[in-house]
Amino acid sequence: MKSEIPSDTRATWQVPTYDIAMWEGRRHPWCVIIPVINEGERIRTLLARMSALRIADIADIVIVDGGSTDGSLQHEFLRSRDVAGLIVKTGAGRLSAQLRCAYAFALDQGYDGIVTIDGNDKDDPEAIPRFVEALKNGVDFVQASRFLAGGLAENTPKSRDLAIRFIHAPALSLSSGFHWTDTTQGFRAYSSRMLLDPLVAPFRDVFSGYELLAYLSYRVPKLGYRCQELATVRRYPKGEVPTKIGGMRGNLKLLEVLFRACAGHYNPKAVS
Repeated sequence: MKSEIPSDTRATWQVPTYDIAMWEGRRHPWCVIIPVINEGERIRTLLARMSALRIADIADIVIVDGGSTDGSLQHEFLRSRDVAGLIVKTGAGRLSAQLRCAYAFALDQGYDGIVTIDGNDKDDPEAIPRFVEALKNGVDFVQASRFLAGGLAENTPKSRDLAIRFIHAPALSLSSGFHWTDTTQGFRAYSSRMLLDPLVAPFRDVFSGYELLAYLSYRVPKLGYRCQELATVRRYPKGEVPTKIGGMRGNLKLLEVLFRACAGHYNPKAVS
């Protein structure tokens, strides 16, 4: 069943071009979106863990690829791991552009809600059913937190740990009015009704790099949507930091995005 998004509304969305490389069709009201680019064995391990947990019994699994060249996403393998869809971004942009492609695809298919989990196998997919349950119970934005009681932060680089605890999460908590403890990771869930709200308006070209995650953490609570954090496990492998953000320049860019988001810079102009 496709969604009934008004055509004039859909026409206003700014979504990077993408190809639907594989699509088995919608089976559930919920989907799990996994953004990847050259994750190699990490995405294969994550999918194997999700298959063992039978995640595909409760939500459709959709991978959004930013242009991988490592051969890790062969269709036969994906089908063997219960993946329902593979879409490949062909337009410009990085993570936020990938997510806009995936969210637009999911909304076009009529999903009631979306869970996102990074494809680098740092997050424990065991928590996915709890995210889906929260969506079923009317939560509009669910954020994973390694810092809540019952969560676990393993091998997190010290500089990143301090930045999240003392800069990123406090800034978004103060500006949004919701007490966040863990705001940089992409293990989240969103209701479709929130993503479709024109006061949120996630389908804009301003979201190209890493802006969308910080913006939604600021904007969604400000609009009165129901938000919740869930305790989760996040493990960095010893001696390796699998991330697409690196170096002083990358970290400074994240801080710039954070402060712009907290100042309302990314709000839809007509409703700022």
